Amino acid sequence: MSDELKKGLEGVLVAESELSYIDGDAGELIYRGYSIDDLAREASYEEVLYLLWHGYLPNSEELAEFTESMSAERELHDDVSSLVRSLAEADENPMAALRTAVSSLSAHDPDADADPQDREANLRKGRRITAKIPTIIAAFTRIRDGEEPVAPREDLDHAENFLYMLNGEEPDDVLAETFDMALVLHADHGLNASTFSSMVISSTLADLHSAIPGGIGALSGSLHGGANQDVMEALLELDESGKEPVEWAKDKLEAGERVPGFGHRVYNVKDPRARILSDKSKALGEAAGSLKWFEYSTSIEDWMNEEKGLAPNVDFYSASTYYQMGIPVDIYTPIFAMSRVGGWIAHVLEQYDDNRLIRPRGRYIGSEDEDFVPVEER
Repeated sequence: MSDELKKGLEGVLVAESELSYIDGDAGELIYRGYSIDDLAREASYEEVLYLLWHGYLPNSEELAEFTESMSAERELHDDVSSLVRSLAEADENPMAALRTAVSSLSAHDPDADADPQDREANLRKGRRITAKIPTIIAAFTRIRDGEEPVAPREDLDHAENFLYMLNGEEPDDVLAETFDMALVLHADHGLNASTFSSMVISSTLADLHSAIPGGIGALSGSLHGGANQDVMEALLELDESGKEPVEWAKDKLEAGERVPGFGHRVYNVKDPRARILSDKSKALGEAAGSLKWFEYSTSIEDWMNEEKGLAPNVDFYSASTYYQMGIPVDIYTPIFAMSRVGGWIAHVLEQYDDNRLIRPRGRYIGSEDEDFVPVEER
């Protein structure tokens, strides 16, 4: 047994998976053999969910049946709706609210008592969780902002329905297509921190309603999913400063601060998801008649690449893309969870299929041979 210390488990192989592959040097991402470029531009989020959960892309009949089964699960039980309202009225952090609400879904899930390794039950639970997360996020956001929730519709797809529930009106084709693409791009990404957290939980044979809130908790941190919110807040700070983008970035680094959205534990070049979303950010800016956010981003990207050798990750362009869609900044990370839940569920299904308790070792570096002193003598 090796005693070599690998902090953060960097470079340590802990599992085999058929779900996604990342080539960090080439800047490539594939889901079950399909290029992310093809999936993002040609497939819907529902198709990608089916691919991740079932192992192949559905035909039209399978897709229609799957989409219908998802849309039928969007409504929340009254108890969950009341919980979401109380969290919103208490001004809870959006990710904390989502984590709590998703955990509560087990109370009304018909398969709540199923064996944790029952694959068919897990697929049904996975569909319910995935279908209800957009409803939770939209309801929470509207209540917090002083508006009443908008009930989900079964005749809209996953992306369209979320934007409808959030804004109270059907999105146009450009917004719906862009948001669906963003969901596809974020659906899975290897053994990232939140996915691995869900796998660790499921390896104990805890159920899906325990594993998914664990993933949400891991995603909430600023070194993971919270980075996209950090990026937009930084761009807004730049806009208010009146500085040129490069000047602003230099000042941040000279002050010992970081420019969020750059660098990645796996990619050594530009994140392929950032490449796709940068095109969408530009298109949204052109449609709105202002390329300000896109130009801020590209100026910073060019300078960071030339001077620091750093390339942008997906968060750097998802931030401005969401902002130009009118999405509140503090629900960017819940939207990340809304997409990534598909990958979490897929990895948990793999974990259950060939389960072994995940239990790494830690190296003890504390003191030894201490003499115990009774409390009255200390």
